[in-house]
Order: sequence, then structure tokens, then C-alpha cells
Amino acid sequence: MSHSGKTDYQMGMRRFGRVNWLGLAALAEREVKRFLVVWTQTLAAPLVTAGLFLAVFTVAIGPQRGDVLGVDFTAFLAPGILMMTVIQNSFANTSSSIVIAKVQGNIVDTLMPPLSAMELLLGYVAGGVVRGLMVGLVIAIALVVGLGHGIAHPIWLLVFLTLGAAFLGVLGIAAGIISNKFDQIAAITNFIVVPLAFLSGTFYSIAALPPALETASRVNPVFYLIDGARFGMIGVSDASPWLGLLVVIGAIMAVSALCWSWLRTGYRLKP
Repeated sequence: MSHSGKTDYQMGMRRFGRVNWLGLAALAEREVKRFLVVWTQTLAAPLVTAGLFLAVFTVAIGPQRGDVLGVDFTAFLAPGILMMTVIQNSFANTSSSIVIAKVQGNIVDTLMPPLSAMELLLGYVAGGVVRGLMVGLVIAIALVVGLGHGIAHPIWLLVFLTLGAAFLGVLGIAAGIISNKFDQIAAITNFIVVPLAFLSGTFYSIAALPPALETASRVNPVFYLIDGARFGMIGVSDASPWLGLLVVIGAIMAVSALCWSWLRTGYRLKP
């Protein structure tokens, strides 16, 4: 206890330092190991699903579909499927981790250690980002080899894949905190996450939409993730990647602030 009456923890002077790096690393490691243990479900299955999406659309629509934004339809489609797979896996990792802990009654094992709300947030997000990027890297390599196209802007692609995994990672934390049962998280996935991914330019250019729908798409952060990945992979996009960068970073900060406040107060986490 300090002379002012505040504890060392309240003053940000824990014996671990201002940041509990050891605890943060342990939480992130736990989140990564959690999905690696069931890699056939968390890594292999999404790769098969992405391949089936690309194959079905290519066979069913590809030959009849003209160029989109000046590129072959299959090449246009590939980055959207890549980003869609990355964000869905990142969301699933963080949301399922929290909901499983709440259902099993061991969420207290995460809340009890000397981890601040920000450290909890970063630890969970780290697991989601690693899972999303692992899936994304394999799919990107497969697309480059299978389609015979190089990556136009590798740095941009990596930036948007990382931001996409981070954004859906924090959304997954929010969904996990709100949900107390598996059917609740399934409802959020089916009625919010999947529509956001499918209706954000994954399979089409928003320039082909009616004005009202195009405007609605441009206020959706997931559109900028998919559009940014497309710019990074094939060099074309509906919007400026710089604008997309600003929108996505702003969205991540907003949702992260909400999750931080919930983790700090224990909202829907503490019994």
C-alpha cells in the first residue's frame, strides 16, 4: 500500500511491471494451442471449404462470367474467399474460447490471474490472429500456385489479412461475452458474421449494385477488408486501400474499447 492509500496495482506498479508480459504470453499461447490440438477441425476444414467455394463458383459461373474490374472472374473471386475464411476463423477462435469457458464454468481461471482487461483482450485476439493468418497463408499459397497469378502487393495483403483477423477477433470477444450458450453464439455467427462476409463484395464488385446498396456496402468495415485483400492480391479494388485502412483501424479501436470496458467490469463474465 502506498502513502496515498492506493495499492500498487491501482497505481499501475504491479510486481510484473505495467504490463504482465509473462501472463499475456501464456494466455496467447493457450489460445494458439487450443486450436492446434484440433487442427483437422480448425485448420484443415476451412482450407477444404475455401477450395470448394472457389471450385463451385469457377465451374458454375466462371466460363459465362465476364471480367470484373478488368480481371478474370476467378482471380477476382479468390481474394474474397481468402479474406472470408480468415475472418470467420478468427471470430470462431475468440468467441468459442470464451463461450466454452463460460459453459464449462472455468472462465474464472482466466479472470483470476493478475491480467488487466487490456492484457486479456490482447491475449484472446492474438490467438484469433494466429489462427486466421495460418489458414490465410496456406490458402494464399494454394491460390497463387493453382491460379498461376502472383501477389500484386504482398505487404498490403498481409496488412489487411492481419487487420481482418484482429477485427473479427475482437468482435468474437464481444460475441463471446454476450453469449452464455452455444446456440446464442451460433445465432450471431449465422445472422451477423456470415451475412457480413457474403454481402461485402466477396463474390461481386459493389459498383454493380444499385446506389442505395452500394452506399450501404461502403459503411461496412468488412467490405474494406475484402476490398483491401483484393487490392493486395490482384492489384484492383473498388475503394482506395488507404481509406480502407483508416475505416478498419477505426472499427477495431471502437470494438476493442467496448470489449475492454466489458472485460474490466466483468460484464456477463463474473457469476
